[in-house]
Amino acid sequence: MINSKVLSIILGGGQGSRLYPLTATRSKPAVPIAGKYRLVDIPISNCINSDIKRMFVLTQFNSASLNKHIKNTYHFSFFSSAFVDVLAAEQTINSGDWFQGTADAVRQSMHHFLAHDFEYALILSGDQLYQMDFNDMIERHANSGAEITIATQPVNAKDATSFGILKTDDENFITKFIEKPDASLLPDWTSPVSDEMKNEGREYLASMGIYIFNKDLLIELMNVPDTVDFGKEIIPSAIPKHKTLSYQYEGYWTDIGNIDSFFEANLGLTDNIPKFNLFDNTKRIYTNARILPTSKISGTLLDRTVIADGCLIHAAKIERSVIGIRSRIGAESTVINCYMMGSDFYETLEEIETNKIEIFMGIGERCFMKNVILDKNCRIGDDVRINGGAHLKDLETDTYFIKDGIVVVKKGATIPKGTII
Repeated sequence: MINSKVLSIILGGGQGSRLYPLTATRSKPAVPIAGKYRLVDIPISNCINSDIKRMFVLTQFNSASLNKHIKNTYHFSFFSSAFVDVLAAEQTINSGDWFQGTADAVRQSMHHFLAHDFEYALILSGDQLYQMDFNDMIERHANSGAEITIATQPVNAKDATSFGILKTDDENFITKFIEKPDASLLPDWTSPVSDEMKNEGREYLASMGIYIFNKDLLIELMNVPDTVDFGKEIIPSAIPKHKTLSYQYEGYWTDIGNIDSFFEANLGLTDNIPKFNLFDNTKRIYTNARILPTSKISGTLLDRTVIADGCLIHAAKIERSVIGIRSRIGAESTVINCYMMGSDFYETLEEIETNKIEIFMGIGERCFMKNVILDKNCRIGDDVRINGGAHLKDLETDTYFIKDGIVVVKKGATIPKGTII
C-alpha cells in the first residue's frame, strides 16, 4: 500500500501570537476547538482516516499541554509501527537555535525522520480545519511522476490577494507562483478548474500549505541552510526546477490564523448543515477518550447549540454557541454567539466549602454573554454582563482581551460579580 511509504510531518507553528491569549500558556496545535477536541486532532485524524500512522508533530512554544494531550490520546498496537511523536526545538551539535520557520523546523528535525523508512513526506499544518483523504493526493503524486505536490483550493478574486497563488497548465502541473498578488495582476493568474468552481468565480488556485515531497528531493532542499520557510522560499524556488503537481481540493478548508477566524470556525459548527462535518462516519475526528457523564440541562431554551459531555446547564437561553466539556451555566443566564471551552475538572462541594470559593467555575446566575470566547477554567460571577461587538475597542486587561469585537476571557480568569464589559 502506498500510504505505508508515507511519513507525516505536522507543523505546529510558531508562537501563535495572532491567536493570543489562547496561546499564552499552550502551543497553537493544543488550542481547544469544537468543545472537546484540540487543533492538532484535525491533521492527525485526517492521517489516521487515510491509514497514515507514522506522524511527527513539530513545535517549540508551550509544548507541555500538547505533549500531554498526544500522550493520553494516541495509543496504537504494541505490535504496529504506528506512532505520533512530538518534536520540540532542541539544541544539537549542529544547531542551538529555535525553529526560524516551517522549512527550518523540518531541517532541524531531519535526523529524526531519516531514522524511518519512507518514500514520501506529507507536510501538514497544525492550525487548519478540513477533512481530506490524503490517499488520493498521494496516488496522484506517485502516478504523475511529480517530485512535489501542493494541495490547492480554488478561490475567488477577493480572497486571492490573501494567499500564495499558483498557476497551472492543463495537466495540473504548476508553472508559476506569486505571494499575495495585487488585484491588478489577477487576470493573468487564472488556472483550469472544474465547471462548478468556474461558475462560482473561483478560478485562482491558493496554496493550502499541504505538501508532498519525494524523500530524496526533501533531503536535497533541506541541505540549503539559508531557506527557512516552505511557502515563501522553498516552494517558489523549487517550481521552476522540479516537477510540481497541483492537487485541487474543493471541500471545506479554513486556516485558523487569528481570533476572528477561530471564533467563526467554531460557531460554524452550530449551522444546520455545518461545512465541517463532525457527524461523518468515515471521516471521524479523534481525541482524548475522556470518561465523562452525560450533560444535564434544566429549563433551557436551546437554539443551534453544540454541547459537549459532562455539562451542568440551568441557563434560560443558549443560542448559536459551542459549550465545551464540564461546563456549568447558572440559572437565568443567556448565552449568545459564544464559545465556552469548559473546564479541566469538577469542583466538589467539599472543595468549595473548604476553600471558601465564592465564584464557581463556569458562568454564574443571571449573566448575559454575547460574542465571547471563554477559555478553560474561567469563573464568571453572578450578574456579569459581557456584550461583545464592533462597538468595543481592542483592549487587554489581566483577565480578558478584546480583539475585533470578540471578548476573550483568559484561561483560569475570574470575572467578579456584577461586572459589565
